[in-house]
Amino acid sequence: MRCEVTSEALGAMRAHAAAAFPLEACGMLLGEGARITQARAAANVHPSPHTHFEIDPQALIDAHRAARAGGPAVIGYYHSHPQGPAEPSPTDRACASGDGRIWAIIGKDDARFWQDGKQGFVALPFTIGDG
Repeated sequence: MRCEVTSEALGAMRAHAAAAFPLEACGMLLGEGARITQARAAANVHPSPHTHFEIDPQALIDAHRAARAGGPAVIGYYHSHPQGPAEPSPTDRACASGDGRIWAIIGKDDARFWQDGKQGFVALPFTIGDG
């Protein structure tokens, strides 16, 4: 699988990661299929936000309600690794659900996309497009 992300969505994730530094930023990826059209920031409610993330449950509920009302679908999630690489950490791997969703990880120097499958994370090639 290959994914496409709009430049606006990628820019929003990077800006959120920079604003949250040194804490981990997190949010939802919205779009259709494997096309990410929006990145919706959420509060990181994890008790250890320097090294972990947990998307605010109310933000998830609101995003799913908006999708049911005709808005874009929640196709995945993003978070940052402020001091590390843009790849799943051991904690990410342990907490993943294997539900096939797309994960974007904004690392110290780059951004990468992954699919959370039954066998673990698989790197996704991606293209950047316009809205």
